[in-house]
Amino acid sequence: MTSMRIGHGYDVHKLCEGRELFLGGVNIPHTLGLLGHSDADVLIHALCDALLGAMALGDIGRHFPDNDDKYKGISSMILLADVKKMMDERGYILGNCDITVIAQKPKLAPYIPQMVKNITDTLGCDTDAVNIKATTEEHLGFTGRCEGISAHAVAILVKE
Repeated sequence: MTSMRIGHGYDVHKLCEGRELFLGGVNIPHTLGLLGHSDADVLIHALCDALLGAMALGDIGRHFPDNDDKYKGISSMILLADVKKMMDERGYILGNCDITVIAQKPKLAPYIPQMVKNITDTLGCDTDAVNIKATTEEHLGFTGRCEGISAHAVAILVKE
């Protein structure tokens, strides 16, 4: 019998001036970036939380606290690589993940293939194991008012 575990992740960061916008490890041209201790990549943070949740290892803040200077400005792709090591240590591989980014602006569709590649390269999985969608909230709520960007992720881990 194959052992499967599911996890869910959610993250949100405020948009602000003077920061670059990183989503899925891609630097996306935009007038605003996400505010955070690291690069504030909400997509990768939500994915990390989903993977950690599936392993019952808490959340990203437990493993990469925002009061630790070694994570200041760090690429979230490095954090994802560290989560992959935790998966390897426990004998898990990614079955699949499904990620939704909620952002009024900018349009993300042109960047999604590179986001998928960044994640599959880091997690060592096939491209059909990673799905990324982007949606707006039709100008409603904080994302609709362009005050922030959020992301949800669901991941299934399979015991090797």
